[in-house]
Amino acid sequence: MKSFRRELWFEIPTRRAFVNITSDVAGCLEESGIREGLVLVNAMHITASVFINDDEPGLHRDYDAWLEKLAPHAPVSRYRHNVGEDNADAHMKRQVMGREVVVAVTAGRLDLGTWEQIFYGEFDGRRRKRVLVKIIGE
Repeated sequence: MKSFRRELWFEIPTRRAFVNITSDVAGCLEESGIREGLVLVNAMHITASVFINDDEPGLHRDYDAWLEKLAPHAPVSRYRHNVGEDNADAHMKRQVMGREVVVAVTAGRLDLGTWEQIFYGEFDGRRRKRVLVKIIGE
């Protein structure tokens, strides 16, 4: 069995954003040469997420509004974590949206559903963060 590891780096200029990283992950898969196996895509920071869903701007706005209702950013004084920080809401948003995805590799391609895309979700941006892409297989 072969394995491949790559880090994707992001520096989102806003507090929150969703970035389609499907082509980045597909590029890693092509570089790996693996034709059958699994791809793990993991946010390597506790205020960011990786998830799979539709690449539809209305859905992303709905996610942003829904997450802000679940864990509002302000007032930051509502959170115990925010002693000297202001990102407790980002930790909670990450918990809801998830840390990682696993995608099957079939015939050298990401085996995604019809509308499925892989996204990096940023909930406390304005600094460099990374995503791990780990591919195993033959």
